Amino acid sequence: MRAERLEQTLARINESNGPPPGVPSTGLKVNFDEAQGTAVVLQYFATAEDMETAGKVMAAMDSSETPGTRVSVDTCEVKLELEP
Repeated sequence: MRAERLEQTLARINESNGPPPGVPSTGLKVNFDEAQGTAVVLQYFATAEDMETAGKVMAAMDSSETPGTRVSVDTCEVKLELEP
């Protein structure tokens, strides 16, 4: 992913009034490695059911609406989060 494409995507996200319709997300983090051109997106959900619902919406999206190529999708539960 090019940095310019990421910036466009981040601007679109910041201008929106929340997640896409049908995605019951409680949080979002985007990590980017410009040297490698890779991004890791962390989405947070209140329940496993919400995560499954969002997964179906994301899978149905036109690939032109996403900024890069999806290599993998992993689902897991947050066990520890430390922030100062």
